[in-house]
Amino acid sequence: MTPEPRAADREFHDLQGLKCPLPALMARRALSHAKPGAEIEIATDDPMAPIDVPHMCRQEGYETLSIIRDGDRARMVLRKPR
Repeated sequence: MTPEPRAADREFHDLQGLKCPLPALMARRALSHAKPGAEIEIATDDPMAPIDVPHMCRQEGYETLSIIRDGDRARMVLRKPR
């Protein structure tokens, strides 16, 4: 997977190797500690994460800005609203 350029202030979390429900739980924890308007990027190889993480974001009021899939891997950019 070719890394997508990241904003300098975007927090990155490598969640590869973690299986459901850990990627969604760790993303939620990171977003809950983030400042309003902050973005986080996660990388995961859990095939359910591209479904579970956006679902968690909808439930918790966070935004899913992008999902890039490459086989079993995915990178997601999430934002805590202002």
